[in-house]
Amino acid sequence: MAEDKAAKQTGKEAKHQSKSAASEKNDQFDAKKLQTKVTKLESQVKDLQQQLDDKDDKYLRAEAEIQNMTTHFKKERAQLLKYDGQDLAKSVLPVLDNLKRALTIEVHDENGQQLKKGIQMVHDHLISALKDHGITEIEADGKPFDPTLHQAVQTVPVEGDQKAETVVKVLQAGYQLKDRVLRPAMVVVAQ
Repeated sequence: MAEDKAAKQTGKEAKHQSKSAASEKNDQFDAKKLQTKVTKLESQVKDLQQQLDDKDDKYLRAEAEIQNMTTHFKKERAQLLKYDGQDLAKSVLPVLDNLKRALTIEVHDENGQQLKKGIQMVHDHLISALKDHGITEIEADGKPFDPTLHQAVQTVPVEGDQKAETVVKVLQAGYQLKDRVLRPAMVVVAQ
């Protein structure tokens, strides 16, 4: 009986060891499955994080582009408002030139004097209206030549107290709207 007990005990130990080995194999198999699953999930998380980062980047770029467009639109609108009436002013300038020419004519009779006085009043009123809207005549006579404000149509040699590169005669007045040149002054420059 002792032998039977010992054999049973050995059989139990063998079963237990066998179960233990099988359990250890299962644990190793489960650990590998878990490790594989964890690796797969980590890869998915990385991929999703990359997609999220890409979407965030695209969103921020789109937001910045919208802000840039809005800023550009506001600047453009401000420019349009600032220089509103530019085309009308350019159309009126020849009329002003003709009024100036009419004022240079010498008249000797009373009717001519009255007509010239009326032309002077129209001229003055037109100049006043243009100034009220930011349109001013470019000062040129006796000023240093500035190619951004003046258009030299003729040069003459320096005479007397004239300085070189100075406007000596204005052939046609130039005008500017605020800081923008509507029409440069056509001038004669001493050289």
